[in-house]
Amino acid sequence: MSEYRKTSLAPMLSVRHGKQALEFYKEALAAQVLECLESNDSVVARLSIQGAEFWIADESPDHKNFSPETLGGATTRLVLTVSDPDAFFDRAIAAGAKPVEPVQDQNYGWRLGRVMDPYGHHWEIGRPLR
Repeated sequence: MSEYRKTSLAPMLSVRHGKQALEFYKEALAAQVLECLESNDSVVARLSIQGAEFWIADESPDHKNFSPETLGGATTRLVLTVSDPDAFFDRAIAAGAKPVEPVQDQNYGWRLGRVMDPYGHHWEIGRPLR
């Protein structure tokens, strides 16, 4: 019998220029590389931001995986919940993300801002207000 493991869900972001994207996420969001497969000009990597995992992979039109740059926009937004959203937001902007909405207290009980990374993915960075 296999050992029980908690069910998890981790998005895989399709990007152009995966090696550059990998460096961006390390700098912008303090992501740690858990595993990385590189071949020629492509990369597939599993990353973690304080335990929250996600993947990146170079887009592959042959497999119907397209980046937001190719599609002209993203189909999802990622919500990154952290203790200090202002610091994460500022770090992402300093690394090259574009601000979409500034970090501010929202009337629905969250402190939240949104950035778009250089690869077209939107990150909402926030935390619940207490």
